[in-house]
Amino acid sequence: MPKDINGKEVQVGSGVKVIHIDAKFLTSLPEDEKENVASMLNEALEVYEIDEYNQAWVEKWWHTSNGESLSHSLALSSNEMELV
Repeated sequence: MPKDINGKEVQVGSGVKVIHIDAKFLTSLPEDEKENVASMLNEALEVYEIDEYNQAWVEKWWHTSNGESLSHSLALSSNEMELV
């Protein structure tokens, strides 16, 4: 079971605040995704999966002005999230 930055257990369904996004990861993204992913910082999001590396996966959705929807997921390590 993964833990947040304070050592509290995180599980599927937990709400976590994204407190860090690796700068190398952000710079590796296509330009049109960087702003959306960066906007996840300091957001409280629900964990929808715990992977085999004990990372908590969260997802954020955006709705565009032309009626389309898009999303991005992040795998968070302990030092990148805080239980809310």
